[in-house]
Amino acid sequence: MPDTLHPWICVTCAAEFTPSASPPASCPICEDPRQYVGANGQQWTHEAELSKDRKTIWHEEEPGLLGIGVEPGVAINQRALLIEHPEGGVLFDGFPLLDEAGVAEINRRGGVRGIVASHPHLYGTIVTNSIKLGNVPIYLPEADRQWLMYPHENVQFFSGDFLDLGHGVTLHVTGGHFDGSALVHWPEGAGGKGALLTGDTIFTGNDKNWVSFMWSTPNRVNLGPRAINKIIAMTEKLDYDRLHDGWWGSGVMEGAKAKVAASANRILNIQQNG
Repeated sequence: MPDTLHPWICVTCAAEFTPSASPPASCPICEDPRQYVGANGQQWTHEAELSKDRKTIWHEEEPGLLGIGVEPGVAINQRALLIEHPEGGVLFDGFPLLDEAGVAEINRRGGVRGIVASHPHLYGTIVTNSIKLGNVPIYLPEADRQWLMYPHENVQFFSGDFLDLGHGVTLHVTGGHFDGSALVHWPEGAGGKGALLTGDTIFTGNDKNWVSFMWSTPNRVNLGPRAINKIIAMTEKLDYDRLHDGWWGSGVMEGAKAKVAASANRILNIQQNG
């Protein structure tokens, strides 16, 4: 396609839009009450602009799990997680800039067999990332189809609340933040005790012993009892000791299952009793 056509990236949420010569009129994701339009109004960027002063970075979160993001940070400074495997890993969530060095590092670690996401706020440039990694399939829940701003043949929508991603890795659609909000269970994580990758389907507090369940994280709106109980009911079936959410330096490093349950009980008690 001509150089004048490229996916536009929302500065506030980092979602990418179908390639065009001019930016879209608005970002529906940011105009939704779960997100926000920046104080200076809707602003746009694109890969060539970001590449001038930013690069892809990566850090090992634990053996076999690679965090991937952008430095300096873009939008809400999210980072993705790669569950590594010699036959291709699973990439969870998107990020706004995948440069040549980032592609080379991911391929050095076995590449990617599939891409999934926690929810639309963390899609980032998920389609562009898929293309750069060899047209890797992207699996997204049908419930969130309307929030994909760059429809593409690499995206496969699925129904239901479970997806087997191979080699023991599974995706579980819990709902809550979005109808299709999801998390990934990695049984080999935490030294074989199991780990959850949650984006902000389950969001770690500043006190790492507690988590929250938000309808809108940036606007501090909690989920109600029905949604929280659904998330807990689904995660109680999984064995895990560690939780990785969508940001650098965050997460619950041990005893995560008990801490998630205790957090839910605390929130539900406050909601009921004030």
